[in-house]
Amino acid sequence: MEKRRSGHVVQITTSLADHAMSGVPALLASLTKGGLNAATKSLAIEYAKRGVRVNAVAPGVIKTPMHPVETHAQLAKLHPLGRMGEISDIVGAIFYLESAGFVTGETIHVDGGQSAGH
Repeated sequence: MEKRRSGHVVQITTSLADHAMSGVPALLASLTKGGLNAATKSLAIEYAKRGVRVNAVAPGVIKTPMHPVETHAQLAKLHPLGRMGEISDIVGAIFYLESAGFVTGETIHVDGGQSAGH
């Protein structure tokens, strides 16, 4: 990317790193993903003059095999939109960031309003 003077890094973090929830234990996620949030901003500034952009996507709870179907109703309640996210929601955010050539150092929360509060 440096040699081409263009490129884009998208990191996957979590909304819990910025907006803790009392009912969701997330110490390890906050430590690791919070570090990615800080790294996103630092790397964006460090590499901007080299033509490389760095952004992040912070998902809420997404329907994946990690979450058994019987937990979906309860997990949906964690989001103001009242549903879990879909993988396509994350893909859409990544495609947006890829096409947004003037965006760097941003974390987009794809979390059904969780980061806005309840």
